Amino acid sequence: MTMTHLRRLALSLALFTLATAMPPAALAKAPLQHTQAPGFYRIALGELEITALSDGTIDLDAVALLAEPATTTTRALARDFAKNPVETSVTAFLVNTGSRLVLVDTGAGVLFGPTLGKLLANLRAAGYTPDQVDDVILSHLHPDHVGGLLEHGAPAFTHATIHAARRDVDFWLSKANLAAAPDAAKPFFVGAAASLTPYVTAGKLVPFDADGAIVPGIVAISTPGHSAGHTSFEVESRGERLMIVGDLIHVAAVQLEQPKVTIAYDADAPAAAQARQMMFTRVARAGELVAAAHLPFPGLGHLRAAGAGWEWLPSAYTIEVGTR
Repeated sequence: MTMTHLRRLALSLALFTLATAMPPAALAKAPLQHTQAPGFYRIALGELEITALSDGTIDLDAVALLAEPATTTTRALARDFAKNPVETSVTAFLVNTGSRLVLVDTGAGVLFGPTLGKLLANLRAAGYTPDQVDDVILSHLHPDHVGGLLEHGAPAFTHATIHAARRDVDFWLSKANLAAAPDAAKPFFVGAAASLTPYVTAGKLVPFDADGAIVPGIVAISTPGHSAGHTSFEVESRGERLMIVGDLIHVAAVQLEQPKVTIAYDADAPAAAQARQMMFTRVARAGELVAAAHLPFPGLGHLRAAGAGWEWLPSAYTIEVGTR
């Protein structure tokens, strides 16, 4: 090696040492996004495909709304690393049979403020358009389940038939009931009427009177109490079953361990607690998959008996929908 090569090697080593000793150049700052990924999640059920669709979340004042002492609620929330108000999911469920597209509940639309009303955007993000929906089935007619029937004031599901229990239709669309309702409850009547009237006018609302098949593969099961006509729906394909339980539960941290605790939104609190007990016992014994509108998104999992209450076992994440 010549002296020239040695000098070049020495210079290279010196430059390398200097470079590694210097702090790295500062990276350009990236802005915080403050947004979430599109809210949809898919699973297979037999030959069907189920898509959970997020309408967003809303803060729920569990301390004020649950029928138990405030300190009891606060302790239960803290145990589950939650705090009041509880950020609560609002979720609907889309059933694709291969020949029919059925949406169970529609979210709040514009009825509950800016943190909700995301369902139609998430439906589109999931690969569908509202005019592809053949049937909309409503668990009950509270605003966070019917508001998404409209988009920009017009029917969102232009080709769909709307199904709801007649007891809820007769109650919430009654002008006499609206007039007699306390002021705090009037928006529930107004929201239901605004959301459903265009479909009534078009002859697209088909009330059902009893338990039984609404469309092939989806059976209505009456679970009244939260509202007069509150209904759960069992979806079945090739021996696999999913129970969509609507508003049988709102605050998991409390109502799983203490299922007798009701919420102020329950029209008939004892009946609501009884319906929850009946349905949760049924699905836990059968090992059925459960879909719940207000459990953390995507609201899919199983219930396992635990003492006098239940334990929630969320479904595992999968990217291979329908391939196993």
